[in-house]
Amino acid sequence: MMQTHQSLKSYNTFGLDIYANEYISIRDEETITDLAPIEKPFLILGGGSNILFTKDFDGLLLHNHIKGIEIVKEDVSCVHVRVGGGENWHQFVLWCLKKNLGGIENLALIPGTVGAAPIQNIGAYGVELKDVFNKLEAIDLQTGTKKSFSKEQCQFGYRYSIFKGEMKGRFFISHVYLTLQKKHTLHLSYGSIKETMNQLKLEQTIQGVADAVMSIRRQKLPDPEKIGNAGSFFKNPVISVDQFNKIKDSYDSVPHYPAGDDIKIPAAWLIDQLGWKGHRRYDAGVHTRQALVLVNHGTANGAELFQLAKDIQSDVSSAFNIKLEMEVNIV
Repeated sequence: MMQTHQSLKSYNTFGLDIYANEYISIRDEETITDLAPIEKPFLILGGGSNILFTKDFDGLLLHNHIKGIEIVKEDVSCVHVRVGGGENWHQFVLWCLKKNLGGIENLALIPGTVGAAPIQNIGAYGVELKDVFNKLEAIDLQTGTKKSFSKEQCQFGYRYSIFKGEMKGRFFISHVYLTLQKKHTLHLSYGSIKETMNQLKLEQTIQGVADAVMSIRRQKLPDPEKIGNAGSFFKNPVISVDQFNKIKDSYDSVPHYPAGDDIKIPAAWLIDQLGWKGHRRYDAGVHTRQALVLVNHGTANGAELFQLAKDIQSDVSSAFNIKLEMEVNIV
């Protein structure tokens, strides 16, 4: 049932008091199929954790509430599951842990929905969604037809898929199929997972890894329930070895990770070097513990937060000759 002038304050983790001209909660595939073709401006919303509204949305907002977790196939080593696009991602991770199914424990506590996860190929602590991805089902919003996308067809990259490229805004992801492991391979080398597990005396199990990840994230990232934010606002840039060496000449201790033939540098480190951590401009600010996170201290609007992000981009570009990309979607 369509609603008009719908407040989205509780549907975006920045807590911005903005409105959608028209709003529909999508709870099954038939609802979205019947809407096609959509010939007005529209926007698909999941958990609202990766979006910054700079103004009211003068169009139709499609809110993914398709639920359900179903085991579709099982063998001696793997369990294949079909998950509704509107399921909360972290709650699904907890479901897997309860079933002792490995593969996504490093992705614990990432906000958002399962349907949004493949759009930007979510990743953390050395694991990406594509590592467990099988296929997804989506509705073509132009024709109303259902289409399946394989891993190859999704064209996954670093925080990228075809749904952020040529197919952006065309498909509504209804279900995602993932393959989880009964025999676990733990990923402990990225970040401070191993150190945190030792400090907390956690067992080397998928539950132990998830507990370590959740502990790290809670220390680093603010809770949107307490202060408005969308998590990591910028992508970690990947630069050439030559460019990295130039930075290293001035900053000997610059943190870095291999990325194929290139080097990945934490965006938070770049921002922090320029003194932005804890910066506040009225109620728009940068978090005091994590320079990668922009926060709404209470009454900031989207335009103010967007301008702050652009100023940070400009500063990093001038100082390091690196163009930071925004991970958050700007509307």
